[in-house]
Amino acid sequence: MKFGGTSVADPDAIGRLIEIVRRQQATAPGSHPPVVVVSALAGVTDTLVTVAQFAQDGESDRAAAALQALEERHLAVAAAVTRESRARVAADVRREFQELIGLVHALAVLREVSPRSRDAVHAVGELVSSRMIAAAFADHGMASAWIDARTVLITDDEHNAAVPDMVETCERARARVAPQIAAGKVVVLGGFIGATANGVTSTLGRGGSDYSAAILGACLGMDEIQIWTDVDGMLTADPRIVPQPRVVPQLSFAEASELAYFGAKVLHPSTILPAVSKNIPVRILNSRRPENAGTRITADAMPDAGRLTAIACKRDVTVIDITSTRMLMAHGFLRRLFEVFERFKTAVDVVTTSEVSVSVTVDDTRRLEDILDNLHNFAEASSEPEMAIICAVGENLRADASLFGRAVTALDRIPLRLVSQAASRRNITFVLRDADVPHAMMRLHAAFF
Repeated sequence: MKFGGTSVADPDAIGRLIEIVRRQQATAPGSHPPVVVVSALAGVTDTLVTVAQFAQDGESDRAAAALQALEERHLAVAAAVTRESRARVAADVRREFQELIGLVHALAVLREVSPRSRDAVHAVGELVSSRMIAAAFADHGMASAWIDARTVLITDDEHNAAVPDMVETCERARARVAPQIAAGKVVVLGGFIGATANGVTSTLGRGGSDYSAAILGACLGMDEIQIWTDVDGMLTADPRIVPQPRVVPQLSFAEASELAYFGAKVLHPSTILPAVSKNIPVRILNSRRPENAGTRITADAMPDAGRLTAIACKRDVTVIDITSTRMLMAHGFLRRLFEVFERFKTAVDVVTTSEVSVSVTVDDTRRLEDILDNLHNFAEASSEPEMAIICAVGENLRADASLFGRAVTALDRIPLRLVSQAASRRNITFVLRDADVPHAMMRLHAAFF
């Protein structure tokens, strides 16, 4: 059971979390207790990112003030959710923050924050929240065990976006977590964080708590991985764009992956990879409305005939057009083209090709000028910003050819820059002006939902 930042935002939210876990145990008597993975309190990681930037800029006083405010917030929450262990938890919170204040002061003096140091700063939110919640379980009559995630989740040394070593992580999960479960304890770990083989703190990148939960679920052979958040499940569209979207009750791993990658923020795209490998269902649930069934993601889905599953959008993307009259019949052109993006570590989302041109979309434009300069060595290249991607996803696209036509017709008179249908035939991708996204999303949603 993974609980995100909004599910541990304050004492009320943590109270709901405790009752959800208690109810989970009560509804499955005789089964093992759940493993609980928690994010930092709502907004804490954002503040820690700012603190690291303060240190980079040498603003020691501002960093210290921000950390002091975070410490006081955590002490207040800990006091509200714990009883017998209150003094011990308060001491743990103070120690973590005093060590962090010392680290940040040193970084501010140097005005240098390496990726490794940044991970050490960012990790504190989950370390503190997980300690607090493990203690709160115990103080509410539920046997619990706090385990430092850094002793279980082992990664490479690519700090800020570390890749787990699944073999070592699974061995440690079986050695350290499984015995506590067997003893009937609710094990609590912080999400998002791990450590290198040498014990140096690492993080999986933003949204990595979902990934942590899926890794542990896969390693321990769990029956289900639950992602508890602040929405009722995966929705048919972004509620900030389309009023009153519907909950998708069930979808496939492949559909969920497409939707997550193209903007459905409910789920971190990497989350489902460990689940897919072990064929473990993932359920998305609302901690404010735990009685709702949510969305269940499985290897195979059974969509209603004639329907898409959902639509998602990715805003603020840039289209790059590469044209070369020498491309015709020239082997090696595409290899040379994509080597440029590899060289500058820039991922490409959508690709369309014709006889003499290739168009791609990127959402990371930090190295755009370098990319264009390198492309100019062998082709004409130009970029167009303020574009967006809309992705219509559904297993039915594989069987019902009319869905593609209905989707294109729904966007009649909206200028489409690129259109692509994946080889898997699970999605249709439209690239259009960012300004046209609300109108296009609402028309697609009206047509299919």
